[in-house]
Amino acid sequence: MRRYRPLPAVAFAILVSALVGGLFGRSALATDDKVPEHYRAFTAALNAIETSYVDKVESDRLVYGAIRGMLGTLDPHSSFFDPKEYAQMRERQEGRYYGIGVSIQVYDGDVTAMNVFEGSPAYKSGIRRGDVLAKVAGEDAKGWTVDQAQHQLRGAKGTPVEVGVRRRGYEQLIPMKLTRDEVYIPTVPAYFMIDATTGYIRMQDFGENTDHDVKHALHELASKGMRRLLFDIRGNPGGPLDQAIKVANEFLPRGKMIVYTRGRVANSDQDYRATEESEFTDIPIVMMANRGSASASEIVTGALQDHDRAYIVGETTFGKALVQSVYRISGGAGLALTTAHYFTPSGRLIQRPWDASFDEYLSYTLRDQDANKPHNPADLKHTDAGRPVYSGGGIEPDKRVAGPTEGFNPARFGRLLNGRGEFSNYAQKFMAEGDNRIAQAGTGRKIVKPNFAVDDAMIADFREQLKTDHVKIDEEAFKKDFEFIRAMVRFEIDSAVFGIADARRHLIGVDPQAQAALSMFGEAQKLTELSKGSKIKAH
Repeated sequence: MRRYRPLPAVAFAILVSALVGGLFGRSALATDDKVPEHYRAFTAALNAIETSYVDKVESDRLVYGAIRGMLGTLDPHSSFFDPKEYAQMRERQEGRYYGIGVSIQVYDGDVTAMNVFEGSPAYKSGIRRGDVLAKVAGEDAKGWTVDQAQHQLRGAKGTPVEVGVRRRGYEQLIPMKLTRDEVYIPTVPAYFMIDATTGYIRMQDFGENTDHDVKHALHELASKGMRRLLFDIRGNPGGPLDQAIKVANEFLPRGKMIVYTRGRVANSDQDYRATEESEFTDIPIVMMANRGSASASEIVTGALQDHDRAYIVGETTFGKALVQSVYRISGGAGLALTTAHYFTPSGRLIQRPWDASFDEYLSYTLRDQDANKPHNPADLKHTDAGRPVYSGGGIEPDKRVAGPTEGFNPARFGRLLNGRGEFSNYAQKFMAEGDNRIAQAGTGRKIVKPNFAVDDAMIADFREQLKTDHVKIDEEAFKKDFEFIRAMVRFEIDSAVFGIADARRHLIGVDPQAQAALSMFGEAQKLTELSKGSKIKAH
């Protein structure tokens, strides 16, 4: 959870004292006589390095490194952002920027499109996930860093940029001329009706407009006949505290506790309740969460579970219950500092304990969960209706269904294919019938229609790609993960060719977690009836 507070810019020479005094709102000199001594030790070391080290070293590099080291002794989530990182973090939270609408990574020296935002200039021009931006503004982009590429791709609204795209199946670069525009990064990329009465909302992140995105989706679905909701927050890493509160408020009556925070910083002890009247306080909800759901998404999940407003299906969530205040400090840098813990309405602390090196804590999502994990009796809490829930390590689901990868729990082979990007690479071979965004037909280009099926011929073709990519096919493993493989082939083709909403709609039909969730609306209806008779709790 992050709250933003500006701090006055300070000179690097007084940065350490600013971190002690400014962040805690009191005079470090008046409360700790050792601080001047520590400050003198730091500045003496900094001066010695600057004047005597064998090579010239930039002061900001030294100070930034010292701050990172200092925060690394506190907890796994307190962190430092240099000016570039801070700007990127704020951009992500704001959800808007000017450019062509791709997120990029560099693989083997190639600037590669990892995501293409629907409606962006890149999307309208036909750029796809997995495309290599081989030329940008007339320059060879081989060997560029992400920062170099972003500098060239972003710019003022309405300005042009030329890009040369390399894609599988095309012998030559595909030339494109794009006009930069405002790019909106959606936190609710898909919502639709599963059947005549069941709505679906995918909330994959939190930004500064998430509450508006969720509200818009709810009203659109209600206008189409929604009477119950499948709410998907799997893999949602969290974001601003106020957005978590506003999203939870959509499903809770006015006055209900949503979350409360406790810490030692002034004003860190806060109770947050639903303050708005909502139209969706009686709709039955089944919520899908997994080990990648963290922070703000756990606030929403915990509040709805504690008030018996949602039946939770999936895995135990990540277990991050730290409130972080983000401070802007000298030179445009930033600091995310843990200032409080948050608790669900029943009094649960969701934060998992961490090991000394943080390694086990941070690798949580890579490990299978123990369905029979013992509980400390002292951690027992109760929902409004008296159902047992527990503190001390994430939000536990009401129905456990393992599924860390798009609702599936593939074995090692399936995870390897997904991790290597084999499914998204294969999707590059396809284009929609009538799609004329890119004129070249391309070698081996395959045409697909909406609602296509992944048949035996397509699976055989995918196997040929694996051989070309030097992936050793373990027949027994391929058979074991066959349903996952088939689902991911279709999901990635759908995403690339027809859009994420179609991809999610088709995936829901075979996603094991989603299928289990859809069978639980009877339980969700019972909770809805229980919640109507629950009294408001106070803390």
